[in-house]
Amino acid sequence: MASSKHRRVGSSSGQIQVDSGPALNTKGGDQNVTETDALERSQPFDPAAQYKMNHKRRGVALVFNHEQFYWHLTLPDRRGTLADKENLKRSLTELGFEVRCFDDLKAEEVMRNIYEVSMDNHSDADCFVCVFLSHGEDNHVYAYDAKIKVQTVTNMFRGDKCPSLVGKPKIFIIQACRGDKHDDPVIVQDTVDSIVDKSNVNETEVDAAAIYTLPAGADFLMCYSVAEGYYSHRETLNGTWYIQDLCEMIRKYGSSLEFTELLTLVNRKVSHRRVDMCRDINAIGKKQIPCFASMLTKKLHFHQKSK
Repeated sequence: MASSKHRRVGSSSGQIQVDSGPALNTKGGDQNVTETDALERSQPFDPAAQYKMNHKRRGVALVFNHEQFYWHLTLPDRRGTLADKENLKRSLTELGFEVRCFDDLKAEEVMRNIYEVSMDNHSDADCFVCVFLSHGEDNHVYAYDAKIKVQTVTNMFRGDKCPSLVGKPKIFIIQACRGDKHDDPVIVQDTVDSIVDKSNVNETEVDAAAIYTLPAGADFLMCYSVAEGYYSHRETLNGTWYIQDLCEMIRKYGSSLEFTELLTLVNRKVSHRRVDMCRDINAIGKKQIPCFASMLTKKLHFHQKSK
């Protein structure tokens, strides 16, 4: 039987130990265990600490835009998504990102592009961004011909796979539906504009299915267009509610607000919207609320870079 060593600290009421062996019992049979983590205890804890964002370049932002899908998937076209792509390209470029957009790639092509970026040297970059505009379900997003597991993508940027992004923000923005329910409004305020030219009708559609994934590792930020279990809405002319409001907030406050505070503003903006015109009459008057899951360990500011 292999022996295990423990470093013990404290009184008889509890034991502090590292992960080199089994937990020790305390009085009453309960276990009081403190596990070690990656925090350097020699450094003073600064609640105002910010990510270092003064590297030579901001970083790469990948935008995978999917409007059409292989017929066998029986997924509807995502009308309006081109507006989202152009909106994101403009907003992320203003933040200093090198934006790379891709349209209707097959799953193998999506994964190849992501893998190549994960293998690049990001030592002189502040952070990394990856955006999916598509349908989704069961913790997957759809490429043109097949679905991709979100965790497979995020795992490529963990510390052991992408060491040059260790300690840097890794932001994933996922515009896809995450369920089969509409969010009912508490107060209905119906304002439908009169439409004459049917070809320019800005209808609201929904993106199919459900998605929710949390990566294992620090410094990840997962941004979702809608809370789990609910529809995400997309206007056929202007693009999705979430991307419209995200880009507006980035343009107005991207260089001044802490980024998770900005995302909270996006939540509020989207929550004020409602469906006014939709082919699905059951969707009329419905609402949407985005959400984000932060594994960030410091404050994130996109201050303007000096030229």
